[in-house]
Amino acid sequence: MNDELEIRSVSVGAMDNNAYLLHEPAGGAQLLIDAADEPDRLLALVAEGGGRLDAVVTTHRHPDHHRALASVVAVMGAPSWAGADDADAIGEATDIPVARRLHDGDTLLLGAASLEVVALRGHTAGSIAVVYRTPAGRVNLFTGDSLFPGGPGATATPEAFASLMADLTERVFDRFDDDTSVHPGHGRGTTLGAERPHLDEWRARGW
Repeated sequence: MNDELEIRSVSVGAMDNNAYLLHEPAGGAQLLIDAADEPDRLLALVAEGGGRLDAVVTTHRHPDHHRALASVVAVMGAPSWAGADDADAIGEATDIPVARRLHDGDTLLLGAASLEVVALRGHTAGSIAVVYRTPAGRVNLFTGDSLFPGGPGATATPEAFASLMADLTERVFDRFDDDTSVHPGHGRGTTLGAERPHLDEWRARGW
């Protein structure tokens, strides 16, 4: 059974991006999800968690989710991880090569805990979510800009919307129960139970 991870978050930048720190208590392993902006505040968050940083996961290629990546990596020496189909764009934008290209179903080891990667194609081609299941079985889903309270993230074409809805349905709503906590890239969180009744409404409106 996995050890319990603590989850800390901070909202940074002009677009109020959520950055999440998953960490083992007492100075153990730590993972930062989206080094979005304000590197000093992110580094303070890492220090509060115990000071080490094992990796930074970027949920997708849009610049507001990785503006502080280069600074955080330079200070902490942590590797950059991202979805395979967004990795080149993130590396070019930040001058930080993506050390691990993530695919749907990949396992991320964080100390004694195991996290799962879920690819959610549509907001961008390489958008991913990170899943942490507590020892008690409660699922925490870090969705970047792929799922928010009230619907999926923005998509540029009907095809991209259909792709995102298909992945959200098959890889998220069909797999995880209503108690699943959703931690999005901006704004407040939600649960799958709160959002599930609206799936048909989202499909009908097309966004």
